Amino acid sequence: MDRSVPGRIGTTLPPLDVPIQTLPSPELLRNELEMPEVSESELVRYFSQISQFNFSIDHNFYPLGSCTMKYNPKLNDEMAGFPGMSEIHPHQPEGTVQGALQLMYELQRILAEITGMAMTGLAPMAGAEGELAGMLMTRAYHLDRGEPGRTKVLIPDSAHGTNPASASMAGFEVVEIPSDSNGNTDIEALKFAVGNDLAGLMLTQPSTLGLFDTNITEVVQIIRNAGGILYGDGANLNALLGRVKPGELGFDVIHSNLHKTFTQPHGGGGPGAGAVMVGKRLVPYLPTPVVEKIEEPNGVARYILGKPEKTIGRMGGFHGNFGALVRAYSYIRTLGDQGIAQVSEDAVINANYIMSQLKDVYELPYERTCMHEVVLSARKLKRDYGVSALDVCKRLIDYGIHPPTMYFPLVVEDALMIEPTETESVETLDHFIDVMKKIAVEAKCNPDLLHEAPHNAPNSRLDEVAAVRRPDLRWKRSSANIQ
Repeated sequence: MDRSVPGRIGTTLPPLDVPIQTLPSPELLRNELEMPEVSESELVRYFSQISQFNFSIDHNFYPLGSCTMKYNPKLNDEMAGFPGMSEIHPHQPEGTVQGALQLMYELQRILAEITGMAMTGLAPMAGAEGELAGMLMTRAYHLDRGEPGRTKVLIPDSAHGTNPASASMAGFEVVEIPSDSNGNTDIEALKFAVGNDLAGLMLTQPSTLGLFDTNITEVVQIIRNAGGILYGDGANLNALLGRVKPGELGFDVIHSNLHKTFTQPHGGGGPGAGAVMVGKRLVPYLPTPVVEKIEEPNGVARYILGKPEKTIGRMGGFHGNFGALVRAYSYIRTLGDQGIAQVSEDAVINANYIMSQLKDVYELPYERTCMHEVVLSARKLKRDYGVSALDVCKRLIDYGIHPPTMYFPLVVEDALMIEPTETESVETLDHFIDVMKKIAVEAKCNPDLLHEAPHNAPNSRLDEVAAVRRPDLRWKRSSANIQ
């Protein structure tokens, strides 16, 4: 902190009321660890200023494809903050937390209804953990049937990047399936890969290309006929809510990132919630615990933490990220049936509106109606003017817009993955479209402007690789402050 001046004090500590302790041995102490010396007012100003460097959905447009940075109603935070929700402990007797257990039970049923599944487990604490739970249930199912030879999981090249890792962690061999010319699962490649060793298929629907796989009926039939489990990556249900139920399409298991679709302050590494919904044949294998309802003789319902018959076990220490579950429940109950369906309608309309306005400026890899997100490509700008997707994204920062996901999915060169969500107004979308068009003009007229962007951010262009591999996390006193 360059504001440091020797002798300045930001706080006054009270006299010690405990005996002074002997310091550890000298080799364990770091004499070179200098601490900044500032006044309280300087300290407050410093942290207030750096807090404004962080971009959030509360600041401006945040079209981060696949991650769903939608606005989160503050009402849901308030619900999660109620003492009966925030001040309870998972070790409390069940009789003292009946309201919390009832909320979890009802959320289980709601999510099963939304997805067309038989039952829900709320234990997974992130989307990737939901994926892992699905794969562990797949393994348990085949082993229970005496088929240990089912060791291969097929994954399309347009799937979420965590899918292969989850399948591998569960002990499966991963086989990649290519997309066809329309962005769907390549049926012939799928047929070729299917054999007696098939454990299942992990399919992201809609895919990370933002496209609904119109081959889904044939895909389901192929996998089912081969004895496999069809896993649905529902990390983002924003395009399907109230419109399509994965269970009715034929999926056996699907997870949902509640913090993406059903509101949760998102980013910064969590917390998340990766609820997993299953069809009838996987119900016995759900992770524990699940909440069960018992009807007492006096007509009063009692809720308990149950254990599925052949459970794959716990996914974490307790019952999932309960605060995220409260927010999701509040969000769903606030919207109701009609509101939930409106979410998907608005999300799809917004994405297609952006696509229609930018497809002639940036390349559109697949000339199709998209779903909740649209994937464009900056490869034409790169070919003609030497401006990459990274340059476009860095320039967006100068206009106060968070960059979209870039270079993903991998099947699209210089990909720009844009997800506006349902919470953005047409005025916001128009502003974003205008900025994207301006950047395309800048790429033609002054490419160096983009190469050196951002220009008005707190930090200029960083070396991202070096920042990850060699982060500079320690404050060092500058020579100007040495007196």
